[in-house]
Amino acid sequence: MAPTPATPQEAARPQEVAPSRPGRPLPAALRGVLRRLGAPWLAAVLSMGAYCLALALHGSYPLGPRSRAVNDLGNQFVPFHARLWDLLHGTAHGDLYFNWSSGYGVPFLADFFTYLMNPFSWLVGLFPRALADFPVFLVTLASIGLGAALMTVFLGLLHPGSGWLRALLSVGYGLCGWVLNDGFADPMWMWGLVALPLVGIAADWCVRRTRWVAGTLLVALAWAGNFYTAAMATLATALVLGVRLLTAPPGVRGDRLRAAGRAAAMAAVGIALTAPVLTVSLLASRAAQPAPEVLYRHRPPPLYQLAQLLPGGHGGSPAPNIFIGVPGLLLVAAFPFVRAVPPRVRIGWYALAAGVAVSFVWKPTVLLWHGLALPNGSPYRAAFVLSGILVMISWLALAHRPRPRELAAGAGLVALLAVLCRDQGAVSTATWVLVAGGGAATLAALAALAGARTDRTRTAVTAALTGTVLLGSAYTAFSVTAVRDRIAWFRPKTTLTPASLAVRAGLAGRADWPRSRTDPGPHEFANNDPLLLGGEGGSYYSSYVPAVTARTLQALGAGWYMRGRHTLSFEDPVGRAVMGVGSYLSAAHGRLTAYRAPHAPLLTVRDGPPPAAGGEPSTVFARQERLLGAAVYEVPRLTPAGGAVPLPVRGGWLLPPAPLPAAGRQVAGPDAAGTAFTARCAPGGVVVWSAPWFAGRVGGPGGHVEGAGKYDITANAASVLGRVPADGKVTVRVHGQGWQVVPERAVGCLSPRRLAAAVGALRGPRTLTADGHRLTARLPRGAAGRAVLAVPAVAGWSCALDGGPSRAPASDGGLLAVPLGRGAGQLSCAYVPPGLRPGLAVSGAAGLVLAAVAFGGRLRGRSRLRPSKEARA
Repeated sequence: MAPTPATPQEAARPQEVAPSRPGRPLPAALRGVLRRLGAPWLAAVLSMGAYCLALALHGSYPLGPRSRAVNDLGNQFVPFHARLWDLLHGTAHGDLYFNWSSGYGVPFLADFFTYLMNPFSWLVGLFPRALADFPVFLVTLASIGLGAALMTVFLGLLHPGSGWLRALLSVGYGLCGWVLNDGFADPMWMWGLVALPLVGIAADWCVRRTRWVAGTLLVALAWAGNFYTAAMATLATALVLGVRLLTAPPGVRGDRLRAAGRAAAMAAVGIALTAPVLTVSLLASRAAQPAPEVLYRHRPPPLYQLAQLLPGGHGGSPAPNIFIGVPGLLLVAAFPFVRAVPPRVRIGWYALAAGVAVSFVWKPTVLLWHGLALPNGSPYRAAFVLSGILVMISWLALAHRPRPRELAAGAGLVALLAVLCRDQGAVSTATWVLVAGGGAATLAALAALAGARTDRTRTAVTAALTGTVLLGSAYTAFSVTAVRDRIAWFRPKTTLTPASLAVRAGLAGRADWPRSRTDPGPHEFANNDPLLLGGEGGSYYSSYVPAVTARTLQALGAGWYMRGRHTLSFEDPVGRAVMGVGSYLSAAHGRLTAYRAPHAPLLTVRDGPPPAAGGEPSTVFARQERLLGAAVYEVPRLTPAGGAVPLPVRGGWLLPPAPLPAAGRQVAGPDAAGTAFTARCAPGGVVVWSAPWFAGRVGGPGGHVEGAGKYDITANAASVLGRVPADGKVTVRVHGQGWQVVPERAVGCLSPRRLAAAVGALRGPRTLTADGHRLTARLPRGAAGRAVLAVPAVAGWSCALDGGPSRAPASDGGLLAVPLGRGAGQLSCAYVPPGLRPGLAVSGAAGLVLAAVAFGGRLRGRSRLRPSKEARA
């Protein structure tokens, strides 16, 4: 019987609302939101929980007694996060534009964009600085959770189905082989795990012709977090989108070009929104010291590469790490047999996975994945995208409810793979436990799920599968970590320890910036000691070390590693004096000791123009004297005086290999090992040895130094060998590792009295302030000639005199120099990163496009909702 319609009077009466009671069902909208968020939360909790469980079982930080730092590279990023802490709390020397603490003054914005833009890195500001390594761990952990959660969302857009099952497969993505073997050590790379599903969601909206503005913002977020891995994720998403469009049903194919066009426009505008990240980083990379030459020598054998699909191991040779856990592997293997999936879809997705796998080991496409440059390290940094594609394939198989026979066929393929790869380095005992035990449990659960008739049965089977995934993922992470920690490169290093914290406190007590620098000295605790300990040292490790900085410091006697991508502090008195180092640490006597040193002001006023460019001085000693403005060295020629006979070559001597004497044994006389050289200098001078590319031991009047030089990869710093004896005869004994060349002017005898007089004669400013990326100085009266700032002359500086127009400074021996003219009273300099202004312009234009599209879409929406005249009538 139809309900009786209400009369107009009844409809106008206020309706009674039943009071809410405990136990009343939630509103439908809220239930929908919780249902949509429940699966991503489950994926995040399971993946992070499995990772933490593995670390607790292994005893790794922060869930065990092992060292806090993860490895040598992770050792690099703890100091960067300590620098971020200083910036957030206003205690840094410098700002986002410029870093006064490292490399005697270096640009910083490109470092910030590359190493610290993962949003989780900003958690460091919530913790004490002494615990900066803990938020670095949280960056990895949170990225795992968010990546798994977003992959769960994307899988639901790829094909509808159970959110719980999508979450279980996404755990395999969050703890894929790339994460456990490569990404965990580099917190900025971990954003790539988030970027792939993030860009994938945006691309799906293009297919559905909805949310273009929101999708553009997702692309921008992916690229802002880490543009390096976001570029890989975007390329992979384009390939996935292509497969989806090409394999779409016939009725949908007519929209392929429109969807591709929307996706291209979305990507272009989204990337343009992050233009400053790209322009600043690109120009900084072009200006950086070139990395050591990298060759892609050979691809891994096919079976070795296939073995990376099996979880639980860590191979000794480089290869793409791609495993996604046993459930995902079983479903990927079953996918070709799932008849519910159309053949064109099965062929298209398998062809995509195979093509991406081949592209990882073919040099032209390896270059494409890595921005047309072979990386200095693993050439398989993009492997996470293949793991993501495999997870997508596994979900397409599971969403179409594979039958037990189809699952059994997939299990047979997995067993065949395990047998074929049984002798490969990536296959371990843990692999067999996971494949046999975990595979059997997963196969039984999936078969039971396919035949379940009631909701209670499905719930029980799903719960059992959840436990299998959690324990299998934790065991995989544990086994990989245990194998990895036996490799020397991954052995824990020390960073924030009681010793390093004590050194930091001692440096803070000696700080005199900007009147002088306090140099942390040797490479002792981390690859970026000045960022970790404080002070204003010469050590700096980054992909963006300016070539000007590296070459200037090395030419003046500082050392470097990695062909100048890791600079070191000066170890000789004149180098420290030129760079304004008034206090420094030294480990010359087996422990870190603080010393005072004579030093020039950070800014000096020199008479007249720079010396005429008559060619680069041939020795470090001459280059130092040129910047100091006084002669302080005697530089005698070395004369062979015993031992192995060297061969004269142009500019020096070629030494034959000579064995080192046994530990504790002193060898003397004409038959002593190695080659002896003599030179004559004034008694009492300081003997300084400079042979940048020499590898071996050098003994002098007061001790010995070890050289690890290798042209042009590793450069030794100029080092002190003791004092000139009373008879004025300096003897050095050299033991080379293999054939080595010793420069004929390798020894300089420094006069401490002349150095003190030269430093005392240099005029500094009346006042000097260094605030952020700006420097202001009140010059002495009558200042003329030029002002030389003890900072490498990198591009981006501009200086003005007495409030006049800003001009780019000149270079004096590689340092900043500003012509003063006559009567200048004030000098102000500022640094702006090259590429920032054009990047901001592009970003602003992209923002206008985005706003126009959003406004136009709003107007169209209103016009569709506005009733017509006929409707209003």
